[in-house]
Amino acid sequence: MSGWMGYFTGRRDPKATAREAIVTLRTQLQMLEKKEENLQRKIDEELKKAKTNAVSNKAVATAALRRKKAYETELDKLAGTRLTLETQVNTIESANLNAETMAAMKRGADALKVIHGTLTIDKVDATMEAINAQRELANEISDAISNPINSGTEIDEDELKAELAELESEQLDRILEGADRVPVHSPGGKVQEDAHRQQDLDEEAELKELQAALAM
Repeated sequence: MSGWMGYFTGRRDPKATAREAIVTLRTQLQMLEKKEENLQRKIDEELKKAKTNAVSNKAVATAALRRKKAYETELDKLAGTRLTLETQVNTIESANLNAETMAAMKRGADALKVIHGTLTIDKVDATMEAINAQRELANEISDAISNPINSGTEIDEDELKAELAELESEQLDRILEGADRVPVHSPGGKVQEDAHRQQDLDEEAELKELQAALAM
């Protein structure tokens, strides 16, 4: 009932329409194939009859060839009809596939509209600018945290050299002043003199060692 109403209202389901048409066409194709098989069998029979009577009864052989020719003509027509129906089935299937593809694309487009909503390119640009600004701020904070305090303070090398020279001069003066206070001769005899000489040698060696260390 609903199918007949659909013909009058023009609101039939495209999928159902395509399915019904394909079923009808394939049913007709099966009938044509059976008809072709029947005709081919008759053609084979008439050909066999013509061969059998070709020498003994040419009239029968000729009649058999005429029927064979008629069957072949009808078979060619059926083949053409079958090709037309097969082409129509392929066309309907292709059209149905195209319709389903378009319906899927339409649903996809509707989904994109819902997802995007009120989103515009200006809002996207503004969001990306905000993200970039926060990323730059995060990088600056990270750099500030990772750098130790006073890491940027520069050291004056000339000032260090001058301070080192001053320390060296003071140390040498202190050593020399101590050497002047040591007596060279004393009433202690040769043993005391040797002790003083050994002390001088030790102080001289210590002085050279200190000078070498300060020169490094």
